[in-house]
Amino acid sequence: MRLTRQTNYAIRILMYCGANDGRLSRIPEIAQAYSVSELFLFKILQPLVEAKLVETVRGRNGGVRLARSAEDITLFDVVRVTEENFAMAECFENDEAECPLVDHCALNAALREALNAFFEVLGRHSIADLVRQKADVRDLLGINLLAHRAPAA
Repeated sequence: MRLTRQTNYAIRILMYCGANDGRLSRIPEIAQAYSVSELFLFKILQPLVEAKLVETVRGRNGGVRLARSAEDITLFDVVRVTEENFAMAECFENDEAECPLVDHCALNAALREALNAFFEVLGRHSIADLVRQKADVRDLLGINLLAHRAPAA
């Protein structure tokens, strides 16, 4: 199974916000940290807001932050919001599969078991786990530099 680019960057947005210790993060700063377009991140932001994984604050000094603690947001939470299809084989995709074994297939059962194991592992890992790496994630993302600059007037 391969996760989409949207899921990858949704997790990265959450990691950035988690590493930013509850302070508001600005999309241009996140985009710069990951070398990706702001427009792309804004598109990803909407489902994260709808799922109450992040909250936005409008205005000149606005930005985004986690809607709940990083410990309470799992990778499964993100994948569930950002991925559209978990079909691992063609016969999972529609009810009109041409295979005569579709309702009694051992492959079908094995793939469902594998998918459930995948979800279970994602559910054990939180955004907080991802930002607690040995390397200082805050330095790598440039957050420490931003924290030390003068506040906007």
